[in-house]
Amino acid sequence: MPTPRASGILLHPTSLPGRFGIGDLGLEALKFIDFLAGSGQQYWQVLPLGPTGYGNSPYMCYSAMAGNPLLISLELLKDEGLLTDEDLAQLPEFSTDRVEFERVNEVKLPLLQKACENFKVQASDIQRKRFAGFCESKAYWLDDYALYMAIKQAQGGTSWHTWEPELAKRHPDTMTQWQRRLPSEIFFYKFLQFEFFQQWSELKRYANDRGIHLIGDIPIYVAHDSADVWANPENFVLNVKTGEPAMMAGVPPDYFSATGQLWGNPVYNWGRLQKTNFKWWIQRFQALLDYVDVVRIDHFRGFESFWAVPQGQTTAMRGKWVRALGHELFSTIKEELGHLAVLAEDLGIITPEVEALRDRFEFPGMKVLHFAFGSDPGNPFLPFNYPRNCIVYTGTHDNDTTVGWFNQLPDYDRNNLESYLGSISPDGVHWDMIRLALSSTANLAILPLQDVLGLDTEARMNFPSKPEGNWEWRYRSDMLVDENRDRLARLTWLFGRSPHR
Repeated sequence: MPTPRASGILLHPTSLPGRFGIGDLGLEALKFIDFLAGSGQQYWQVLPLGPTGYGNSPYMCYSAMAGNPLLISLELLKDEGLLTDEDLAQLPEFSTDRVEFERVNEVKLPLLQKACENFKVQASDIQRKRFAGFCESKAYWLDDYALYMAIKQAQGGTSWHTWEPELAKRHPDTMTQWQRRLPSEIFFYKFLQFEFFQQWSELKRYANDRGIHLIGDIPIYVAHDSADVWANPENFVLNVKTGEPAMMAGVPPDYFSATGQLWGNPVYNWGRLQKTNFKWWIQRFQALLDYVDVVRIDHFRGFESFWAVPQGQTTAMRGKWVRALGHELFSTIKEELGHLAVLAEDLGIITPEVEALRDRFEFPGMKVLHFAFGSDPGNPFLPFNYPRNCIVYTGTHDNDTTVGWFNQLPDYDRNNLESYLGSISPDGVHWDMIRLALSSTANLAILPLQDVLGLDTEARMNFPSKPEGNWEWRYRSDMLVDENRDRLARLTWLFGRSPHR
């Protein structure tokens, strides 16, 4: 999918400013879109939008298709008449720089519950028809998700595989009993999804009307403790008796980790998926493509071969490579959904077979400038080595900010960088790297907002080896200054990436 020459910004909605402790889909999101349009950008890339579990990682969600209710704008609910000024008047003071997830949950969920109760009583006929239509059109994932979350709440938040065997294995009589036992809770979780996607659809319309395309994110794997695995256990390699992953996902030992990375997600039963004509995967792509314009696939190499670690291992050392059915999957998705607007995260251990899979479907791969200066002129992340059909990033959500990265750069890498640039400009290394990305031959350039703002390590989004304290960074509304907008607009135009060129 070669894209026209363009650029955009990477920012997860939780990082937006606002008085409710977490970014949401309200006014500040519209202001950010205005900043994108004003600076000549054409893309807004977000991380996965699902409801997060332990650790608040958007890559470990309770559903691969649902939206995160914490992103629902309370002010938009007030505009709908579902909350009042008084409901929002007594809120505590939240940090303006970090998301305090636990406090946000404690404050926001009761207000969402109140909005739901008000909806039951006062929704107009039009609102009720919209809600019913949403529930019907999304029933293929919404019914299982709402029931799963309602039961999970009743079970004290425990994972589905620890529930009574009849419930864990979804015996029909037991399922019916729980549906009758929890009608209000099931309605609540459906209402949250209705409001999330209603607000998100309005946000997407606002963005598209201003020439901004949304890039969504599909993690290759789903969390074991999720509605996806509970409702579709046959799609995963699970222990038949316990329901736990029989084979776990990860990556093998490499230069960065002597023991590899053990993620713990269950790997896919690709044979079973193929027998269903990849129905679940097609539904997953369709669900996301309903709400974004382009899909970024995380850990793309796992669609060619994946590292599988047996149950009981505590590291990823004793795994093995297993072939996946990526060719068959993407061929089927193309037949069912047509042209694939897909970007491939092809970082890590990339073999010729992975490259062949990527190139067969013309998926642009990723280049990261932070990886470019530690070796020799053959480094594939150096701009003069790029193919046009790729996406260049200064850094990703897993990297330090460019300022933080530069401050900790080894002497060898720093010397290479300074030689490549000629010198570090007075504007700061972040603008040098932005210029390098925008001036490259890559069709698409994506810049983390932290780099546009010139922020240091305190604004880093994720430390991959750190289990807690990630995904918390937020910017303040006064940071989107006209100077940065105009400087970015000028560079974007200069290097042929502006829609107005």
